[in-house]
Amino acid sequence: MPKKKFIAIGGLLLLSVVWGLNIPFMKVALEFSSPATFAFLRNFFGAVVLFVILILLRKPIATKASAKLFTLGLFQTAGFTGFLIWALVEGGASKTAILTFTMPMWVAIMAWPLLQEKLTTSQWIAVLICFLGIVFIFDPLNTNNNFRSTCLALASGLSWAIGAILSKRMHHQHPNMDLITMTAWQMLWGSIPLLLVAIIFSSQPTVWTAYFLGIVLFNVIFVNAIAYLLWFYALKYLEATFVSMLALLTPISAAISAWLLLGEIPNRIETIGFSLILFGLFLLLLYKGREKLT
Repeated sequence: MPKKKFIAIGGLLLLSVVWGLNIPFMKVALEFSSPATFAFLRNFFGAVVLFVILILLRKPIATKASAKLFTLGLFQTAGFTGFLIWALVEGGASKTAILTFTMPMWVAIMAWPLLQEKLTTSQWIAVLICFLGIVFIFDPLNTNNNFRSTCLALASGLSWAIGAILSKRMHHQHPNMDLITMTAWQMLWGSIPLLLVAIIFSSQPTVWTAYFLGIVLFNVIFVNAIAYLLWFYALKYLEATFVSMLALLTPISAAISAWLLLGEIPNRIETIGFSLILFGLFLLLLYKGREKLT
């Protein structure tokens, strides 16, 4: 088990960097496609890649947990990805990434009643620091602030957190379920609502350029198929709160890449909010690590 935990931690750190670096490219992709269409493409074909892998490895495709995987897909794929990409349309890449990664805070709160992973007083203080950072980013006194993008990014983080909790419970209930099978089905089910939204509400035609196709292929193979496998592997062998804390590298790498690639520089109020959120999340990780040692 220690070896599997080591692999889980290494894979989680790798996918955190990949996810963070990809955020600016996702925003660029929205110049060629509607949010729902892009979200559908990366998730549906990511699922197709995994089903092909299942066939090549001769692993089981059928599963008895279809209903649970459908629910997981609604939150982990449709909600998380859909709200994230929609938030990128409304706001900046770095702001969206950091607010989406309030996910560890939501996981820590929900893991108490659902996974019996209780929070200490120090951890509750860290959560309150995160909430204070969110208040700064909302900046309610600024009437020009884009409240919609903030709410969408938070909704993405909350959906992701619910998906993490559901995934952790599924591992307990179905310990022998193949990870590739689980990941493929939840991505496939989650892509269906995105397709419906793209068909019903999308009025933006997709511009098929080599650049856009490159971003889509990178998202399908690395950001979705491979990264989700690493994510669910980490959730299987590590505690949900600890997994969420290690993912803290993602918003940091996203903010750096948004600055270098898109020239995004947060204003003073946003910088305070970002700093408080990251500091609060860091404290959660620190306190959780200390708890493990005692």
